[in-house]
Formats: sequence, C-alpha cells, structure tokens
Amino acid sequence: MKSTIHLLFFVLAGTILYSCTSPEKRVEPPVAEKIEKQLIMHGDTRIDFYYWMRDRDNPAVIDYLNAENAYLETMMSHTEEIQDELFNEMVGRIKQDESSAPWYYNGYWYYTRYEEGGEYPLYCRKKGNLDAPEEIILNVPQMAKHYAYFRVGRFDVSSDNSQIAFTVDTMGRRQHTIYIKDLETKELQSTGISYAAGDVTWAADDQTIFFTVIDPNTLRYERIMRYNTLEQGEPVESYYEEDDTYYYMGVSKTKDGKYLTINMRSSASNEIRILESDNPSGSFRVFQPRQEDFNYDIEHYNNKFYILTNYNAQNFRLMETPAGRTGINNWREVIAHRDDVLLEGMELFSDFMVIQERSKGLRQMRIIHQPTQNEHYIEFDEEAYTAAINVNREMDTDIFRYSYTSLTTPATIYDYNMNTRNQTEVWQQTILGDFDPDQYETRRLYAPTRDGKKIPVTIVYKKDIKPQGNNPLLQYGYGSYGSSADPRFNSNVISLTDRGFVYAMAHIRGGQDLGRQWYDDGKLLNKKNTFFDFIDVSEFLIENNYTSPEKLFASGGSAGGLLMGAVVNLRPELYKGIIARVPFVDVVTTMLDETIPLTTAEYDEWGNPNIKEYYDYMLSYSPYDQVSEQAYPNMLITSGLHDSQVQFWEPTKWTAKLRDYNTADTRILLTTNMEAGHGGASGRFSRLREVALQYAFLLDLTK
Repeated sequence: MKSTIHLLFFVLAGTILYSCTSPEKRVEPPVAEKIEKQLIMHGDTRIDFYYWMRDRDNPAVIDYLNAENAYLETMMSHTEEIQDELFNEMVGRIKQDESSAPWYYNGYWYYTRYEEGGEYPLYCRKKGNLDAPEEIILNVPQMAKHYAYFRVGRFDVSSDNSQIAFTVDTMGRRQHTIYIKDLETKELQSTGISYAAGDVTWAADDQTIFFTVIDPNTLRYERIMRYNTLEQGEPVESYYEEDDTYYYMGVSKTKDGKYLTINMRSSASNEIRILESDNPSGSFRVFQPRQEDFNYDIEHYNNKFYILTNYNAQNFRLMETPAGRTGINNWREVIAHRDDVLLEGMELFSDFMVIQERSKGLRQMRIIHQPTQNEHYIEFDEEAYTAAINVNREMDTDIFRYSYTSLTTPATIYDYNMNTRNQTEVWQQTILGDFDPDQYETRRLYAPTRDGKKIPVTIVYKKDIKPQGNNPLLQYGYGSYGSSADPRFNSNVISLTDRGFVYAMAHIRGGQDLGRQWYDDGKLLNKKNTFFDFIDVSEFLIENNYTSPEKLFASGGSAGGLLMGAVVNLRPELYKGIIARVPFVDVVTTMLDETIPLTTAEYDEWGNPNIKEYYDYMLSYSPYDQVSEQAYPNMLITSGLHDSQVQFWEPTKWTAKLRDYNTADTRILLTTNMEAGHGGASGRFSRLREVALQYAFLLDLTK
C-alpha cells in the first residue's frame, strides 16, 4: 500500500505543480516507480523495472495511465486549436449520410449507410431491386447508445432470408456476444454466448449456427461450436483444437453454400476441415492434414474443389481436386507457379474464374473463361494503385466486382462484365470540399538497400512542392506477417499534404509486396532486414531532397510499432518525430508468455525464444530491451487498455523506460484509450479525434 501511495503522489505532483504556477514553468512527466524483476532464460538475466505494470487490477497501474493521459493533455494543450481545425477538416471531407455500394445476394440488395452526424452505420437491405422499400436489419446507432465502445463483428443471413446472426464487441477486446434477430418479427434473441471470436455462419437448415469460442482468460481461439436456434439449448462442440501449438480458427461457408469450413491457421501453415452444410450434426473431416510451412485455401463449385497453395510453389499455384478425394495426392495443377508473380486470391463464377495476382508490387486481375480457357487482364493506368476483389456473392453471373484506389484516387468500386470487358463505376467515396486529385503528384520510387535490393516507395505530395530538402515528410511502414503496404486513398492525409507534407509508404521486406520471398526475407532470423530497409528508405528520401532529418517523421502501428521502436534505437538522429500506435515492443517477454494470446501462434513469424538461437536474435532487436542511453526523437505512443493483441503494458513500460534513458530534450508522450482496444475508438468521428491529435503532434514539431 505504501508503494501505491508513493507512486500516486509522484505521478501527479508534476501536473498539480504546473497548474498552480506560470505557463513558463516546465511540467514534469509522470515518474513510474521502479520495482526490480529478474527475467532469466538460457542463462541470461534481464532486469525489468516496470514488469509490475502488467497488473490491470492494481489501482496504481490505472492511476499511472490516467496520469500519463493528463500529462499528454497538458503538453498538447497549446495545440487544441489546431486539433479542432484538423478534426473539422477531416469531418468536413466526409459525406455524413453516405451509403456503401449495394451488393446482391439471394434475392436482396444489401448495403450500409450513415445518418447525418451518426457515429455508427445502419445495416440495410432491399428486396429484389433498389427501388424497393428499405429494411433496416441492424440499427447500430440505436444498439450502441449505452456503450463507450461498440462494434458489430460478422453477420450472416439465413438462406431463407428470415434471420440474421451477428456478433458484437462492446470492449474492443475481440470478445464477442452472439445474437439472433428474426427479420420478420424484429424479435432479438440473445444466445447467452459471450466468449465468441467474432465469426458466425448458418448451416443449410436455417436453424443451426456455427461459431468459434475463445478461452475467457487467454482469449485464444479454442473450439468450434454449433447452436440450434429452435432448441435454444447449450451449444454443442463440433471441433476442439488439441495440438500443442496454437492456431487461429474460424468457421465459414464456401461461396456456393455447399460446405462449412474450419480454417486453423498460424502465420506459416494451416489446415482446413470441411462438412456438408446440409448435415450440421455431422463431423468435420480434414481436407488435407497440416504440414510445416504449408498453406492452402479452398473454394468449391460443381463437385470440385479449387486449391490455392504454396505446395512446391513459393509464390503459390492453383490446383483442383474432386470433392470426394481431397488429399494432396489427388490434386491436379491448373495454374503453374511463377517466380515473379504471387497468386493472392481467387473468385469463382459459373463460367469464369478470377485470380488476384501481384506482379512488381502491384495487383492484377486475371479473368479466365472456364469453358474455353481464354483469359485476359483488367487494365489499370496509374503508376501505383491498389485493386482488390470485392463482394461477389452470386455464382451465376458474368459481372465481377472489384475495388480500386490509389494515393490520389478515392476508393472506387466497379462492376466488370467479363464477357464484353465493359465496366461500370457503381460507387466512389465522396470527398467533400475543394479536393482536386489533379493538384497532387503520386510516384513510385525505388530505394537501394545496403544488401543490394530495391525497395518500392510510393509517395504523394502537392504538385507545387519542390524537392529541395526542406519539406516535412511522414514515412509509413509495417513489414510483417506478409501484409503488403498497398497504396490506398486516405482523405485524412490531405490535411498534411495541403500543409506541405510529403507522404511516403515504404514497401519493406516482411510484407509480400514483391512476392513470398519478400516476406520470408523479413521474418524470423531475417527480421532485421525490415528495420534496415526502412532506414535505407529514409536515407534515400533525404539524399533525394524530399526531406531532411530535421523534418522527417515516421509512423507505424502494432507490428509497425515494433518497426518504429527498432529504428529509433538504431538511428534516432534520422527522425524529428515518431508516432508508434499500439506498438508491439516487448518482444522477448511477450513471446515467452504463453498465457497471453499472441505467443505460440506467432512462433512462425518471430521465432520461439525458448530456443536460444531465436532468443538471442529477438533480444538483439527487441525495442524495449534495446533502449539505451542516447538522444531519442520526439515520440507519441498510443495504447488501448483493452487491447487483446498488444497488451497495454507494452507501450506503457516502453514509454517509462524511454524517458529514463533519453538524453535529449524531446517529448515522449503516451495516450491510452481507457475504453477501447487495438483499433482505438469505434465511432467514425471519435476515431478522427485520435488522428487529429497525431497530426497536431507532427505539425507542432515543424514550427
């Protein structure tokens, strides 16, 4: 009790003193108490003075987080005017009553729409055609009224169109409750299921739902359950993962609705189980047993499965097999592997197949006419863009829907006729105000690395900007899990580019931007390539006069926050300021703790620190462990108290340690959303308040 009182006084003293004195008096940040904790592994001892912060039930921890929030508010109070200005700008670009592109399925057109001033969407449908009366199937603004955080996870409508099953998260911890709504009577039924992962799908009988259950303590995906909505008894277990390692799990249906599928996946391998959708009480069977470093995805049509797999194909190839013989020995090749083209996804139709490919860092849509095997590609004109398969629920159609965007093109959705090759724009994100894409320049550059690679870099800036080394630049990166940093339009960035910023996306290794090898070269014992790539891009942008170290900023979130932590330890002098959102920075301690969600399932990404080779390598870059006495740049660090992916204590501990070792007169700030998790605020406007704070932090440093 004594240490708690001591901590509270120490934490709050600076803020109280500041409020009672002149504005010129320097406000002191919260000072966290140091309590030594020895962490011993492989004969190595690490001392963690802030390990005590892991206890969310300790009042001193909550008080410390509140004190950090109060300190941030004090330190950023002089930016309140620019924060309001930025927020109003970003809100002003939004068409507040905008609707999504309607998509057709099973006799209905589905869409979401917002009402003026609304934080949350309405889920709607119209029967038969778009002129039919609107039916609101989920009124999220009404459901969210009494919650600080509210998010609808997945939903599925029964095949007879009479019921909707959906999941709700009211904490931001990806811990969902399942509800069933009768769309005819509007009656809402609570299933009593409160530890669901967020997925839900109907069987063909329209009375059985399948879903994934998580462990209430570790939040690990644990088992697949089924629930009969007519009997309303206890859920029945359909599958339980008993493997020593941990796999993410999810249940869904094939596009044609014939099969239920369970996909168990780690970052490097997976296994799928299948069950006929019209036999919900049956047992799931293995499609193809899991193997190390073996991935596959399946789709079904006309008594045949199509398999997208990396089996003897690093960049994946397409196979097919009869529905009754799913083992790998029966697979037949349809599209061969290519060293320079990554197969990312597929969409099946009655007569056509669409393959989403990635070549030279950009996506292509390959259209194949199944009866004749004639094929072609959809043409895209911009130097850097992002195209993606969109919602295509119908099989018997020659219309393929895809999305398109770039750093200067708002999100756009097209319906493409695969027979005539004509396309129709069905929806484009509305950007209000005076936005004119012709006023901006977007380019694809290539930055050389220290080991001879070329890193793609996509940049955007106002055309009147001249690269003379004096422009502020925000460099974004991620570089993990094979997630490619595709250039997408973000209307919020206009608030930076219109103030003279250059915005750059670094397509570093660890993503799949240049194929699967690009990913393999940025994970496990190659992870440092990710950090070196980002630094090399920074130096390239400086050398080519796009910015200077006095005006270079960097941003990344989650695993991208680890990237931020690594680069500031390696080259802190390169950056004026850093935004690290929900950063994964305490790598070794987290990966040694099997009681929290992101551990064993992540061994294929980061390595298993129980093995000394991986422990030593991970320790050599772990941002928290590698904090040293040096001059760190200005930093804004964000966190969520209920974060299930990066536990709140990681950014909290990191902030305290950075301040303790920092030799520069720079600002290191922490903001914790006390009502949300990994994704921050759930409302569309409240999210913009968080962005406005981050942008104000950057702009304040450019003065």
